[in-house]
Amino acid sequence: MKLPTRTNTIRFLSKIGTPKKVIDHCIAVSNLATAIAKACEGNGTPVDVRLVEIASLLHDSGRSLTHDVRHGVIGSALARANGFDERIVRIIETHVGAGIPADEAEAIGLPKRNFMPQTVEEKIVAYADKLVKGKRRIGVDEVIEEFSKILGSNHPALNRFRDLHREISTLAGRSTWN
Repeated sequence: MKLPTRTNTIRFLSKIGTPKKVIDHCIAVSNLATAIAKACEGNGTPVDVRLVEIASLLHDSGRSLTHDVRHGVIGSALARANGFDERIVRIIETHVGAGIPADEAEAIGLPKRNFMPQTVEEKIVAYADKLVKGKRRIGVDEVIEEFSKILGSNHPALNRFRDLHREISTLAGRSTWN
């Protein structure tokens, strides 16, 4: 399926009522995710860079309706209803946290299914999103500190993020993006 242009994707976000600050965040995440995808590709990892660019622009489309943990599920439903490629739908759905397994999903009010990123494109977008706060890039230590404050220092999401960081760093051949 043909992916929309960057311009049309940003227009879509505006059309569905995504706040400007969220669109700015999506653009910053897309810029970082695209850089990570290109680094992975340059290091020999097959990755659909264009898919990463467009899906990362759309990753927070659900924030047009809610800012809680359901925004990934809501955004994926919006994307599906508007005819976006299912690969984009899945990226939107799995970008929250460092992924959410089915048992945790049910406990926090999401459908009981696996929201863990599986493909390299899904992992890149989930990872890049954590490294951008607003429009500002942050480091891995700041992500872990913030996860700890919000979720508690023993929450499994911390180890999921650490694992995601190690995996993307290995695929890209580098570990810092600031």
